[in-house]
Amino acid sequence: MSDVRSPMFRFIHAADPHLDSPLHGLESHDGAPVDVLRGATRRAFENLVQLAIDERIDFVVIAGDLYDGDWKDYSTGLFFRSQMVRLKASGTPVYLIAGNHDAASIISKKLSLPDNVHVFSTRMAESFDVPGLPVVIHGRGFPNRAVPENLAQEYPPAMPDKFNIGLLHTSLTGLLGHDTYAPCSEQDLRNKGYGYWALGHIHQPAVISEDPWIVFAGNCQGRHTRETGPRGCRLVTVNDSVEVESVEWRTLDVVRWQDVRVNLDGLEKENEAVQRIRESLADAVEKAEGRLLATRITLTGACRLHGNLHREGQHWRAQVQAIAQDFGEDVVWIEQVKVATSPVYDLSELAERDALTKIVLETLDKASHDLSDLPVDIVEMLNVLPLEVRAELEAEWQLDQRFPLMSDVRAIILESLQTTGGTTT
Repeated sequence: MSDVRSPMFRFIHAADPHLDSPLHGLESHDGAPVDVLRGATRRAFENLVQLAIDERIDFVVIAGDLYDGDWKDYSTGLFFRSQMVRLKASGTPVYLIAGNHDAASIISKKLSLPDNVHVFSTRMAESFDVPGLPVVIHGRGFPNRAVPENLAQEYPPAMPDKFNIGLLHTSLTGLLGHDTYAPCSEQDLRNKGYGYWALGHIHQPAVISEDPWIVFAGNCQGRHTRETGPRGCRLVTVNDSVEVESVEWRTLDVVRWQDVRVNLDGLEKENEAVQRIRESLADAVEKAEGRLLATRITLTGACRLHGNLHREGQHWRAQVQAIAQDFGEDVVWIEQVKVATSPVYDLSELAERDALTKIVLETLDKASHDLSDLPVDIVEMLNVLPLEVRAELEAEWQLDQRFPLMSDVRAIILESLQTTGGTTT
């Protein structure tokens, strides 16, 4: 006989669905698939529910930020409720906590939920037994958006002869780039003696520990270019010895955000760059696995096209969008095209070879706050730029963007000097 033991139970750990999260500024992007992008959080959540039904999951835990903030109307709540009704019909209970985005103080509208949904208190840590299983889930939701205290300290110790799950919305401690919410250490969690910590708040999926399991599920759907790569949930299998047998990744997203970097190093001709961009996009489309690819294209490398890429910015943006169209409708959406290339010529060498170039470079390096700080001679040079290029520069001439814009200006002017007959070659 086989000594392989059949799984005792399975559950899904999800977090941060951010249902109906607004995607600001889409109207400014011509041709943006607005309906697909705005509906992505709902479609991903539907995928979560369908996964639970198809896999006959025993229960689902959601570690906070179910919503993105107060509902503008009841449609968000009704959508969530409809999905919970689907799970009730399949006999699947759901356990959830409020996070910083859907704290008790934030969500003003309420709807009654079907009785398979269990919402943890926001006043104190509490525990729920899962009917028919040796499982107890401990959790506490956020009463307010800002929770600076360590909530994990309030959680009770593990109950003996049970599989203990901790449901917590937290930034942990020492994770850079994230707001601090309900901070706690990995050791704080270990001290409770639980078999699995289902964490939310950090949108990047991560396994912090496997003994015990301490896991950030990540969000169900990436929402912008800082949330790239696959998004989904964890499917956890616990064997009949009440030990974690496996923690599997399951993908849920319907839009895949990617930052596609295209290396144009050494290229001299536009058709070569177009081909390189096409190849990079094709690779990203393949990795998106049939989902809409929403991407920011960043052009890098040292190449002779550097000046042209800056001077003919609108042309190159349109060219990239044209390449995207060739993949088919709703396959690729270009959020932005960034030029981060470098020139193949040595700027210090150019400055020594040509007096005018040296003056231009030195003046641009000294420019401080805005275009009005530039000497008249340089302003006159900028005036010969295409109107749309100068308009973009002036519109974006802000303190936090000044240095990259100065690079743009330098590239455009040098390209102009090289192609309009000065002594620079």
